[in-house]
Amino acid sequence: MMCKTDPRPGPVVAAVLGFLLFADLALPAGTQPPPTREPAARAAADQSSFASEEPIGEITLSRAQALALAHNSELMSFARGFGASEAAVVRAGVLPNPVLGVASENLGNNRLKENGDQANALQLGQLIELGGKRAARVKLAETGRDLAAWDYQAKQADMILRVSVAFIDVLIGQHRQSLAKESLVLARAFADSVSKRVAAGKASPVEETKARLSLYSVEVELEQAKRELAAARQRLSSLWNNPAPRFETAVGDLERIVDLPSREQLFSRARANPDLARWGTEIAQRDAAVDLAKAKGTPDLTLTGGVARFSQFNDTAYTIGISIPIPLFDRNRGGILEATRLLDKTVDQKRAAENRVYTEINNAEQRLAAIRVEIETLRTSILPGAQSAFDATRKGYELGKFGFIDVIDAQRTLSLVRSQYLGALANYQRGVREFERLIGDDLVTDTSAITEKQVGDQK
Repeated sequence: MMCKTDPRPGPVVAAVLGFLLFADLALPAGTQPPPTREPAARAAADQSSFASEEPIGEITLSRAQALALAHNSELMSFARGFGASEAAVVRAGVLPNPVLGVASENLGNNRLKENGDQANALQLGQLIELGGKRAARVKLAETGRDLAAWDYQAKQADMILRVSVAFIDVLIGQHRQSLAKESLVLARAFADSVSKRVAAGKASPVEETKARLSLYSVEVELEQAKRELAAARQRLSSLWNNPAPRFETAVGDLERIVDLPSREQLFSRARANPDLARWGTEIAQRDAAVDLAKAKGTPDLTLTGGVARFSQFNDTAYTIGISIPIPLFDRNRGGILEATRLLDKTVDQKRAAENRVYTEINNAEQRLAAIRVEIETLRTSILPGAQSAFDATRKGYELGKFGFIDVIDAQRTLSLVRSQYLGALANYQRGVREFERLIGDDLVTDTSAITEKQVGDQK
């Protein structure tokens, strides 16, 4: 459409272009991107000044977790990926670029050119997205950002579990080393007792040789326990990117028993598990994808406006044009159907994920109950009995009531029972931490204040 030479259509063109440009493209109320979700565990780690440096003396589980959350390179790289999802929201809300065009007529016709019959035009075009495409696109990007935040929280929960397991390994290593040192003291005392009996002619020199061999075996076990503890300490400190641990002792209570809430409470608390909580956001993302697919079925409008200069008349005219596709063949029905089917699939996946987590909670609850019975039996009956049998056999040997083999068997039984008890404690504590990962919440809230106990102190 061509307007005559009156210069007043210029502001009219600008006003119409501006109205169409922002009427449909402005985000509706309530669709502004929500504040960035900063996972609580990471925020707490960043705000804790004590997480900046590894302690030299004692270290607690909460301190180790804070160090890993603040300094683990794997988490830091994942955080950068979360930042990229923020940029996607910004990109989704950007308006299409306008198009500037320049045209000149009769350039190749010399006769018309000599007569001054030449026109030059300058045009500006803008694509106007209709149907709420921009708002739907922004909403889709926002849900993608929120999904990245949930994935970030899941990664942090995995890191907390890894730190907890590594911390338990250090505690186990410390206990094994302590038990090996205690066994070494007992073996030396027994070897000295055998030597005295041999010197007094009450025992065969062969028994002294066997006692020394048993002492050497205990010394080897102590050296092995030291190496295993050093490896466990290194594995723990590597989680906060320190290949050479500075801490000396891990402080924790391996004998702590946790009372589990009811199953209904566990299922309710499991909704905080990021592996489950994310599905609500993923369904929202699929909903946004359906809305965007429907919006794409609405054709977009292209608005152009410009100015033309006619050299023959030495005059100027303004132009304005509107073009819109006719949706006869493509209304994006296939895209809408695909997005809808993916939404249905996501709903089914959410149900499957809930069922899987609830099943794992049931299984973990049964495992913890069985291990707890084992611990109680070892603690109250088997371990005290093995200790009492060893003490009685050793004293009886000194009095000549028992033989050398009886003492060695009693000592081996005590060592085996202690190892079994320590293994049961380790399995229980690992199970508790895995249980916490399933429900997305802590069962023990005062891990920073607990003190370490010695295993086998019932003797």
